[in-house]
This record gives sequence, structure tokens and C-alpha cells, in this order.
Amino acid sequence: MTELPKMSAQEVARRMEAGTIRLVDIREPEEVAALRVPGATVAPLSVIRWAASPKAEEGKPVVFCCRSGRRTTEGSALLAEAAGGPAWQMEGGVNAWVQAGLPVERGKKTLSMQRQIQIGAGGLSLLGLLGSLVWAPAIWLTVFVAAGLTFAGLTGFCGLALILKRMPWNR
Repeated sequence: MTELPKMSAQEVARRMEAGTIRLVDIREPEEVAALRVPGATVAPLSVIRWAASPKAEEGKPVVFCCRSGRRTTEGSALLAEAAGGPAWQMEGGVNAWVQAGLPVERGKKTLSMQRQIQIGAGGLSLLGLLGSLVWAPAIWLTVFVAAGLTFAGLTGFCGLALILKRMPWNR
């Protein structure tokens, strides 16, 4: 696997200020809502995989960043192709940007959808298990949740995620 070349957060900030690069944040929307690099374009990696992606503008190469740098490293081949021109990754991601004392915009902190699904599925499973001590058929709730998680893993479709996305705290 070929990695994108790395650029320090300080160098990214200097080049952004000079207008010579375009920073693209590949984190998911709930992550960006909590902490954002001003001036960065948001294009979640999950969207880049399937949709139109950020292209390098004439004279402005793309620098990709995520939270720690892991996702940009793992997705280097896809991101290089998506950029369609010169591309780098910001070393250490947004964490390095914060550690360097560079400006950020802070919003409300939310739980990621993945964590909400884990909490929901785990809670429903426990409810079914503990409920079966009082009423034996309640064990079917646990079976239903396990089947739903298996289906979600095999197909990529998660009904619980669709329900959670409609909750007031996710709007």
C-alpha cells in the first residue's frame, strides 16, 4: 500500500493561509460538528468511496486529514485517486492541529452513530436477557437484536441506525 506523503499541521496552516492548498477533512459529520478546522472542506471518507470526490484545484493540491491520521493512511490509495492530482495527508490529523495550538471551531459534542448503535443494541440485548428471568419469551428480544446485528454486518444496512438518525439529539 502506498501512503500519501505527509505534511505537518504547521505547514498545512501556513499553506492554507497563503491559499496554496485545499484541506479536506474526511471525518464523519458528527466528528466535524464537535471540532472543525476553519477553512477545511468536509468530505467524509464514507462518501468519497461512493460519490463525487474533492478534486485538486488548479495550483491547489489537496491535503487530507482525519482525527489521528489513521484513516488517511489506510485510505491513501482511494484518496490519491479522488484528488485527481497532487495530494498529501496531514501528519497526526486534527489531533496534531489541536496540539500545535492552531485555531479550531468547537461545536456540540455528540456520540458517534457507531457508539449509539452499540449502546442501543447492548441495552436491548440486556433488557431481553434480564426480562427473560421474569418472562421467558423476552429472550426473543435478545435473539432479534443479534439477528439484526448479523444482518447489518452482512449487508451494510442497519435499521437501528435509521431509527437513531431520526432522534432529536441527532438533528
